[in-house]
Amino acid sequence: MGKFKKNETSIEGVFVIEPTVFGDERGYFMETYSEAEFAEIGITNKFVQDNQSKSRKGVLRGLHFQKENSQAKLVRVIKGAVYDVAVDLRPGSSTYGKYEGVLLTEENKKMFMIPRGFAHGFLVVSDEAEFVYKCDDIYNHEAEGGLRWDDPDVNIIWPMDGISKDELLTSEKDGKWPSLKELKETDLFKNLKV
Repeated sequence: MGKFKKNETSIEGVFVIEPTVFGDERGYFMETYSEAEFAEIGITNKFVQDNQSKSRKGVLRGLHFQKENSQAKLVRVIKGAVYDVAVDLRPGSSTYGKYEGVLLTEENKKMFMIPRGFAHGFLVVSDEAEFVYKCDDIYNHEAEGGLRWDDPDVNIIWPMDGISKDELLTSEKDGKWPSLKELKETDLFKNLKV
């Protein structure tokens, strides 16, 4: 048996990965990535960049994508808990505009594999959270794009227990992204490189 279990989701190409965790009275040990082990479960992305962020409860980051240098991401939480979301923006996809969400916590140690062509974001549901992720292409500020986190057509059910809409903390930029309908009408969508 391999060190990682790949769980299918309702969207093709989006997976929840469960690592094997070895624990005893001293604590635990786990591999968080192995190129060979991931290849065994059919994930062959070549990751080129690692990122980490820290946020407090109620912070909502996203939904982000890149118009060029589209990135697949392998995301996980090392402290706290976040609700992580991927929205399918692949033109012609049978699940275009649909989302998959998963609770990632330091306790469950799950990882979320998001392929290229998706908008990505997360909501911090613990007092604070540290979030880490691998990308298979570089970040390109000039190619940055986004989708409204509260788009009624996507209808993401964010777990807002204990967080009012007024308490949500988003960046000014994240508050101005277009809706899915608006995005589809732009040249950006027509030229989206996945």
